[in-house]
Amino acid sequence: MLQIPAINDRPIRLGVLISGGGTTLLNFLDCIRDGSLNAEVAVVISSQPDCKGVQRSIDAGLNCITVSRKEYSSTADFSVAVFNHLRTAKVDLVTLAGYLNLLSIPDDFALKVLNIHPSLIPSFCGKGMYGHHVHEAVVNRGAKVSGCSVHFADNEYDQGPIVLQRSVDIPDTADADTVASLVFEEEKLAYPEAIRRYSSGRLSVEGRRTFYLAAD
Repeated sequence: MLQIPAINDRPIRLGVLISGGGTTLLNFLDCIRDGSLNAEVAVVISSQPDCKGVQRSIDAGLNCITVSRKEYSSTADFSVAVFNHLRTAKVDLVTLAGYLNLLSIPDDFALKVLNIHPSLIPSFCGKGMYGHHVHEAVVNRGAKVSGCSVHFADNEYDQGPIVLQRSVDIPDTADADTVASLVFEEEKLAYPEAIRRYSSGRLSVEGRRTFYLAAD
């Protein structure tokens, strides 16, 4: 069993990877401002130069870098570039926040990359299941419950150890937009909590299972 070391004597340094609007990033910043998350955003890396999240990062005074996949001939070379920026920023934890590019995670970042998926893994996950595609699949299947899963990212889609999950009941009349809105409200709670657990010194990992020892 591997114990995740505590980072509680200072704010945890986050690298936030985005591909779209940056709503998860904004949620992090709100939590940092209200004192519920002891963290700082050391760097934002966007896969798109013109996505809304880039401007939001700039408006927030953050260090924002664009690393475009099309500029690299392979996933390996692209990943090297991304993680070199994360090393330079001296991040403690990488958070994938609506990031749509596949990365090869190097050994020194094993169990240092979190992702949030908008369903209850192992349902509605895997290659091609991202964003609105997930919520459409939930509605089409007639699922009564959905939610979100924060998990460690590895080199397979949605296969890393799950840190926590939050669920939501799906109304019979819900469409994909409704499900997306309901799930995002749970994401806003789940992702900061997963970061708190990561930095607490009370989270451990064994195989594909995580164990969290709640404070007394």
